[in-house]
Amino acid sequence: MTDTQTADHKALRDTYASRRYFKKFDAITDHLTRVAAARVADGAISNEDVRILTRYLAQLSYTFRALSMKYLLVGRETGQFFGSLSFDAVESGFPIFNELLVMANDAQQAETHLRNMPSVAELKDQMLRVIIGDREVPTKLQFALSQRLYYEELLKGDIFWAQNHPEIQWIGNIGEDRRKFVLHWAVYDSQINLPTIYLMDLEDSGRTALPKDERRWPEVQAHLMGQSLGALKLVTIAKGFDESFDDLHPKRLRRYHVGPMYSSAYTQQSGPIREVLEQARAPDGEDWALAWTVEALESERVEQEKSGWFSKVDREVFALDPFSGRGVDTGATTTERAIILPQRPYQALEELNPPGFASVRKYVVSPQGRVLSY
Repeated sequence: MTDTQTADHKALRDTYASRRYFKKFDAITDHLTRVAAARVADGAISNEDVRILTRYLAQLSYTFRALSMKYLLVGRETGQFFGSLSFDAVESGFPIFNELLVMANDAQQAETHLRNMPSVAELKDQMLRVIIGDREVPTKLQFALSQRLYYEELLKGDIFWAQNHPEIQWIGNIGEDRRKFVLHWAVYDSQINLPTIYLMDLEDSGRTALPKDERRWPEVQAHLMGQSLGALKLVTIAKGFDESFDDLHPKRLRRYHVGPMYSSAYTQQSGPIREVLEQARAPDGEDWALAWTVEALESERVEQEKSGWFSKVDREVFALDPFSGRGVDTGATTTERAIILPQRPYQALEELNPPGFASVRKYVVSPQGRVLSY
């Protein structure tokens, strides 16, 4: 790790700051599912897409819940050093990639840990005896309970991991020898410390349906995970896939970037968003803004390409953004940027009206949890 990377990462060693951080993200992940629903109402995404997205967002909330249990007693004297959450204070506001790697390793050994730990009821009983009998705060027992709850959360398994391998869903048949599927997968991007979700609409002209094909399906999964890098353009990913599998035809590819999260209490943001959050002077729990970016790439037409001596295969030609020649730069048909924020920061954003935000869709969450789109 370079000095720059180390400087970008911050550790939450204070109990209050740590709990406030997790409480903030608990609220944000809850708002995200409502934003996804609002996008369906706007006609921006389909019901099928929002169902898939909502599942990943729920897994993300379970990841934060598990980490909040792991670090519940941070800053307290527990008799055992167990570290503190490290998060990216400059680029993303989210936990660093290594936190998810450690969590995946812990999940592999969760059953062993739980087998050797007292039950929740036993720990609570011991805590009660210390409080009443010894008149002490049972910090060590509280720590043991928090770790038990952490391993229990990991054992449930419904968590957003560093890699969430591709899954496939049949949509319907186009003809006798052509089927339509939607593939989805997700990663926690190690370069930018952000969750990234991918969806691909796919046509399959192979002899055996892709999910039942013992040769192609493992190859497809491995290929897509190897290409799931935020630095790669969508057109690069789609073309590479199209050329690697002659009987699989990617018709549409979407990539959702969840974040960065900006908060005056935690992140060192620069540019207009810093001024917006400073001017908002929002109370605890409302001093944040979350970016949300959707890239989409669509097939424009199909061309036939020679394959071997006598056969031809279909190759997709993808449509790139025609405006200002930016399609070459973005590698996508469309790129939509949005920002999710509470009312006070939104009011400050409207008053300041910084350049570059006019085309950004704003999702504003009220204290009651309602989401309004502007």
